[in-house]
This record gives sequence, C-alpha cells and structure tokens, in this order.
Amino acid sequence: MQVLTFLLSFCFSLTTAFYFHTGEREEKCIIEDIPSDTLITGTFKIQQWDMVRHDFLESAPGLGLFVTVTTYNEEVLLSKLYGPQGTFHFTSHSPGEHVICLESNSTRLVSFGGSKLRIHLDIRVGEHDLDAAIAQAKDKVNEVSFKLEHLIEQIEQIVKEQNYQRDREENFRATSEDTNSNVLWWAFAQTLTFISVGILQMKCLKDFFIAKKLV
Repeated sequence: MQVLTFLLSFCFSLTTAFYFHTGEREEKCIIEDIPSDTLITGTFKIQQWDMVRHDFLESAPGLGLFVTVTTYNEEVLLSKLYGPQGTFHFTSHSPGEHVICLESNSTRLVSFGGSKLRIHLDIRVGEHDLDAAIAQAKDKVNEVSFKLEHLIEQIEQIVKEQNYQRDREENFRATSEDTNSNVLWWAFAQTLTFISVGILQMKCLKDFFIAKKLV
C-alpha cells in the first residue's frame, strides 16, 4: 500500500474544498491542526477514470471510501467504510494535529492495476450544515433564527481558533526563550573553558622554562 501524505494548513478557514487523484487501494492522508472540542465535517465524492471516454465518470459504482481519523497520540476518532460519496463527522477531544486518511476499496481481485480515481473533498471546521434546515423553514423568522445560529457558531469557532493560536505562540515564545538562555550559558561555558585552558597552558609553559632554567 502506497501512502502519500499531504501537509495542509487550514487555520482560520472554516471550509476548504479541493480534489486530488489517487488509485484504488491507495491511501492518502491530510494532517490538520485544529483546536479541541471542534466539529469537523467532511463531504466527499469519488469519480472513476473511463478508459474509453478518457475522462472521469460522474460516479464510481462498486467503489467505497474508508475514512480513518487519528490524533497525534494515535487515538482513533473515526474508522468507517462509506460509499462512493457521503459525509463523515468527528469531534476533536484535544488540540493538535489530526490525521485524516482516505483509502478506496477496489473492484479488482488484485491490488495493482486499479483504475485512476478523482476524490473531491470538502472539509468544514467547526461548522454545522444548516442549509437544509433553512430551506425547510416555514417563515422568515425561522430562517433568520437559523442563519443567526449559524453565524454565532462561526464566531465561536473563530474565537476558539484564535485562543488556540495564542496558546501556540506562548509555547513557541517560551521555547525560544529557553533556547536562547541555553545558548547564552553554553557560550559562557565555552569562554570559561577557553580561559581555563589558556591559563593552564601558560602555567605549564612557565614550569617548563623554569625546569630548563631558561628563566
């Protein structure tokens, strides 16, 4: 199994949509840095390459997508097989990097020689899908209420991500200060060592001259 990892940064982006090419039974992973207690919603669609039309088909019958989500300490948050298109959800329990791995199954008996696939992926961070609820609203009051709830969730998510980035900056600043302090002490120790070696060499040289009665 060939694993190709994408390093993507989605900070302060509530939604990110893109597509990538892969093969059957080939795993690709996304590393996302997110704060704790954050809802992640992913919507995907698989398109299969048609050798006759030399283009991607709108659907991929018989194929499915296995989604696995793990944290930096290898805690499994999601592990499930979906169809050729669908939506997955998970909530982060701790801040840090989360690895989202996608792997298609195969319509062939062997793992090599599979067809080329295009996977469309839309990732939303800290956002509930309220479009369907708004469409079903019976009056303007409900519609405005749903939109206001949606806006409040987005604001809360932005504040949460800002706090998370502030914590990361404080940790980075503390690490930098510790590193600078260690470098200063190391330079002081080196200088002290050079001075000590110089004094010792001068003493040895003086004792040599005295022993040889050159002074």
